[in-house]
Amino acid sequence: MTKTPILRSTPADWKATGIIAAICAIAVGGAAITANINQAHLSQAAVPGEKDAPVLADVPESLHESFSLPNQPVPGQYRAVSAHGLTITHADHTLTATNPDGSEAWSYERTDAELCSLSSAWGKVVASYKTGVGCGDTVAINAATGEYDGTRSAVNSEKVVPISSNDRVGTVSTDRIGLWRSDMVRTVEYGAVEAKQEPDKQPHEDCTLSSALTRTENLALTESCPDKPDSTWLRFQDTTPDDSREPDIAADVDIANDGARLVAVGQKAAAVYRPGPHPTIESYNNKGEKLDSSSAEPSPAIDSGASPFAPATADLPHHMTWFDGSRLYLFTPSDLAVDRIVEDAIGTPIAVSDHMLVPTQEGIAVMDWSTGKTERTIAVDRGSYHGPVYLTLAGDTIVESRGDKVVGLSAT
Repeated sequence: MTKTPILRSTPADWKATGIIAAICAIAVGGAAITANINQAHLSQAAVPGEKDAPVLADVPESLHESFSLPNQPVPGQYRAVSAHGLTITHADHTLTATNPDGSEAWSYERTDAELCSLSSAWGKVVASYKTGVGCGDTVAINAATGEYDGTRSAVNSEKVVPISSNDRVGTVSTDRIGLWRSDMVRTVEYGAVEAKQEPDKQPHEDCTLSSALTRTENLALTESCPDKPDSTWLRFQDTTPDDSREPDIAADVDIANDGARLVAVGQKAAAVYRPGPHPTIESYNNKGEKLDSSSAEPSPAIDSGASPFAPATADLPHHMTWFDGSRLYLFTPSDLAVDRIVEDAIGTPIAVSDHMLVPTQEGIAVMDWSTGKTERTIAVDRGSYHGPVYLTLAGDTIVESRGDKVVGLSAT
């Protein structure tokens, strides 16, 4: 019969075990001390909860200021971010969600990194921060509860602009586009991808992206490529390809102008502004077919815009809209033909009931969106501010973005 050997611990074994345990404790403690979560603080004050957010059902007769907050928008962000009836602002390393009455709902402070992208979708606020790997450290916060919903971290470009729809959120740079779905899983990766797992997935890595917009399953982008420097390529992609690392390109359109930029997107179409002595706005469907062409005025926004260009857009039930820096263009939703132009607009509008509310120098014009006729103007005192104004609806509050300030306007 074979005897089972008896295992004994020697003093040397216990000493080695102690050393290993101490090293592990130091490593774990160091990781905890240096982890990003220790530089971030999320706190709840007066969160609204999951109950339905209030809705502005009718156009107010008059408005009064309910709150005024400092706001440092990220590049490419024009309108104030809103979610679940809350207004989201950024100042002094802190994101603050504000209730309609001006009280704080929750706040998220992060001191170790710079905010570089901010969007909202699916009832969440999605914020990306610039760390050692570019603008790629992202957190999603449930707006209604002020609780963490998800995170993601990936290599990204340093300079980005946000891109979002009701279905996707992401970032755009001159190098690449990334889109994520509601669980923060990436669905689209396009462009010059760093640390790629497999070669030959990206068809246009040597091109430079100049603009991008998305709506439902449609992603449209413009870019210039070395083989045709005097042209702009308009490309249509699916937002949910079989492989997120391999773009599903539906159509390529060669626009004989090196400065064309996207200004509107629909479910199956996109509109581009072509600069030049006689500017035009042209729309194409996602098969590459031209749908419409209209003359346009020179755009201060595009002439002075950086790359990638982020247009000041607002999607309404009856029109897609673009503020070009001097006037507001209204596009039909399906073919994105220019339907009308509002010359006295100073920013992007919102829709309330059967009307379109457009910011003007006098206040907020109440327009019939079918005829374009202004029925009346709600007076708004903006003091010494005379720049562009971008409207957002946060529940039953009309929110004006005025440069580095966000102002909530409530019905009297």
